[in-house]
Amino acid sequence: MNDMEINYDKLVEKSLKYVVVEALKIAADEGLPGEHHFYITFKTNHPNARVSAHLLNQYPEEMTIVLQHQFANLMIGSTYFEVDLSFGGIPQTLRIPYDSISYFADPHAKFALSFGVSDEIFINTTEINTPEKDQSCTDNKKEKQEAIVVSIEEYKKKHA
Repeated sequence: MNDMEINYDKLVEKSLKYVVVEALKIAADEGLPGEHHFYITFKTNHPNARVSAHLLNQYPEEMTIVLQHQFANLMIGSTYFEVDLSFGGIPQTLRIPYDSISYFADPHAKFALSFGVSDEIFINTTEINTPEKDQSCTDNKKEKQEAIVVSIEEYKKKHA
């Protein structure tokens, strides 16, 4: 007999990450419809995250980005997504692993998910079935605009 137990919390979290990936795919393939927009909070100190040294100094642990009209080149990989944003007029490409995401919301849809991401343990999302390879991402060209980094703590408190 096996002493292992099924960790349902991890299974549910993995499934909910799939919802985030699918929402990002829709945005990459078709753009964001109507008033939909995404708040995405992620761990900047995740080993596979790519952010500039300047942003990492400013946000050493976590930052929130908003995807609405202010993003370009949203590319969806199997374990991460990339997006071009402009911070203080300086364009930058962010690579955000799905397992670094701690919060996702679409306020227009009144939809939000929180994930239990720790600094040491990241959920393995390599098994998420996405047809794209990391090298050949889905590309959505949008005009680059200024990015806004916001604190969503108040939003989390109001909608918790």
